[in-house]
Amino acid sequence: MAIKTFNVNPEIYALFSSFCRENGISMSRQVEMFMASQVEEDPKARAEYLRKLDKLRKGQFIRVNSFAERYGLRK
Repeated sequence: MAIKTFNVNPEIYALFSSFCRENGISMSRQVEMFMASQVEEDPKARAEYLRKLDKLRKGQFIRVNSFAERYGLRK
């Protein structure tokens, strides 16, 4: 194991620390799992996300120049 130092927003750190304590989980292990998920060679979750994203990109969309006009928001 290596001890590393990171600059983290103190409010976020406090919230995450409380969350981990309340749920009986190791904060270090959560950070390690997050880091591992970001550098996986073939991440399953990322592949599923990319498949869904590709489906959205190829979807049928309508062109809207003005949302206000399109949805009657102008008086």
